[in-house]
Amino acid sequence: MKVINTKDITQAVKDMCIHMNFVLPDDVMKVLKERRDAEDWQLAKDTLSTIIENDELAENKSIPMCQDTGLTVVFVKMGQNVKIEGGFIEDAINEGIRQGYEEGYLRKSMVKDPIRRENTKDNTPGVIYYDMVPEEDYFEITVAAKGFGSENMSRQKMLRPADGLDGVVDFIIETAAMAGPNACPPIVLGVGIGGTFDRSAVLAKKALMRPMDSYNPDEFYKDLEIKLEQRINELGIGPQGFGGKTTCLRVLIETYPTHIAGLPVSVNVNCHAVRHETKVF
Repeated sequence: MKVINTKDITQAVKDMCIHMNFVLPDDVMKVLKERRDAEDWQLAKDTLSTIIENDELAENKSIPMCQDTGLTVVFVKMGQNVKIEGGFIEDAINEGIRQGYEEGYLRKSMVKDPIRRENTKDNTPGVIYYDMVPEEDYFEITVAAKGFGSENMSRQKMLRPADGLDGVVDFIIETAAMAGPNACPPIVLGVGIGGTFDRSAVLAKKALMRPMDSYNPDEFYKDLEIKLEQRINELGIGPQGFGGKTTCLRVLIETYPTHIAGLPVSVNVNCHAVRHETKVF
């Protein structure tokens, strides 16, 4: 049996909340620089250079790369042989969020109620998902900061099976086109296909946690990821909506079996700042 103390969970969450808002993941920075170098239009190239400069400045000065430091989304993976001691795991996670956003001087963006809109003043509670895994002693926490300029451009649709692949592709491209400059492109799209209404949305969110150089292990969906990225970049929206070849950095697809009568599809839109970190205990 593996024993995890809630104090260690709180510390890990706090550290990740601060660090992920200051430091863009290396894989994202690598793609940004590659796309900047490949741009033909000077305004697009300059815009990407400015984004890169902003992110480097944030890391060097330990300040947030964006004023929207996000709603905190947490994914927990644990085996059935893991025991949490010292308190309730969800309290420990939220305490880590609270400490991280206060000590990191990060903007507090959570409201207690979606209609009455009173700020919680500490960015809690986080949105937390739990997955059981077959490795009995495994325990992992992934923390992500989800900004809402891009989140608000996300969409879900219950397609009919008869809509098929063409319907899925059209919906994803339509979502990117509707987002336009509002999602602060270049964007990254997490796509969830299958399951139920709600499961497809969680799949889309999980897809955004993947490394930028990863592809779906199924060759069919790997090819679809590549083709969708190409089609979206052909829209010409470009960095920050100023035009150019770089509208989308990656399309990341996750799937799940579904009902014979349904074809759920969710598209979770993210700006270039795909802020997430993972700790394995």
